[in-house]
Amino acid sequence: MAVIGLGRFGTSLALELVRRGTEVLAIDHRPKVVQSLAGQITHIARADATDPEALRQLGLPDFYRAVCAIGSDLEASILTSSLLVEMEIDDIWAKAVSSQHGRILSRIGVQHVVFPEHDMGERVAHLVSGRMLDYMEVDENFALAKTLPPKEYVGIPLGESSLRRKYGVTVVAVKRPDEEFTYATAETELGYGDVIIVSGRTDKVERFAELP
Repeated sequence: MAVIGLGRFGTSLALELVRRGTEVLAIDHRPKVVQSLAGQITHIARADATDPEALRQLGLPDFYRAVCAIGSDLEASILTSSLLVEMEIDDIWAKAVSSQHGRILSRIGVQHVVFPEHDMGERVAHLVSGRMLDYMEVDENFALAKTLPPKEYVGIPLGESSLRRKYGVTVVAVKRPDEEFTYATAETELGYGDVIIVSGRTDKVERFAELP
């Protein structure tokens, strides 16, 4: 995988991919940034990503997947992304800093546009405004949340709780104190001190997580 642009987002992404065992070619035009990350990423190169010849010399046309993590320089982001499209890379991801930026990236052929700052802000807003311990929106109107079981459902088998009918969410996993998460079943009884993961429509999950 190629990651182009080693700001905070690109660096974090590249290091996490390497940690998970993915071979990464990281590209940035700033010598200090490249030097500081040397030895931490599989392959790292200093290059101008808006120069098609530089990308070809680095073998970008042979990559199946590439991420344009350039955000602050919109011209460089759009030009680099367009070069990746021209090279017919199968799976292209790009960071956008605004909805307009994202629309342009989509129009030039980027398959996946991500909004790290917006998504993180949305996630933090959910965490600070209620009882959620973690939150992830997996589709436009579907979310997963890590939260605590409401008092009214403690000690009742999930199959007898009418929880899904009443609140429109499903408890998919449970973590007992000092244990790992396990899948929830109809026989699972929630207890005080448990942590649960629930899934459902975003508004339903939000409402459920606010229950005392």
